[in-house]
Amino acid sequence: MATKSVVSYYGTGHRKNATAKVWLVPGSGNITVNEKPSSAYFGRESLEVLVHQPFNATDTVGRFDVKCTALGGGISGQAGALRHGISKALIEADPDLRPILRRLGLLTRDPRVKESKKYGRKRARRAFQFSKR
Repeated sequence: MATKSVVSYYGTGHRKNATAKVWLVPGSGNITVNEKPSSAYFGRESLEVLVHQPFNATDTVGRFDVKCTALGGGISGQAGALRHGISKALIEADPDLRPILRRLGLLTRDPRVKESKKYGRKRARRAFQFSKR
């Protein structure tokens, strides 16, 4: 008896302090984040659009189911990390999509992160309040 192996493609995405572990499985286009549907998890339409960007750009809408584990950061950072992870997994599925995703900047890890706090200051750049008297 032969076992049926399911083909899945993996990609890891990062944004700010968020990490998304993404698995693409051939399917109908369902996106699951931390065991919840993406619409319930993200809540905002703008974040939903962000997550669907790689599929819209490569005309692969509805071809893959996405199962994702999002860790760290906030909801916006996790959405960006998911977008990055989906893009990387799509390349694993079809290397010919690389130029399209690269042109749109979906494969580049966004380097902007929070600046660390400095000693002698309230935050990274904000000084303590000063008064002459």
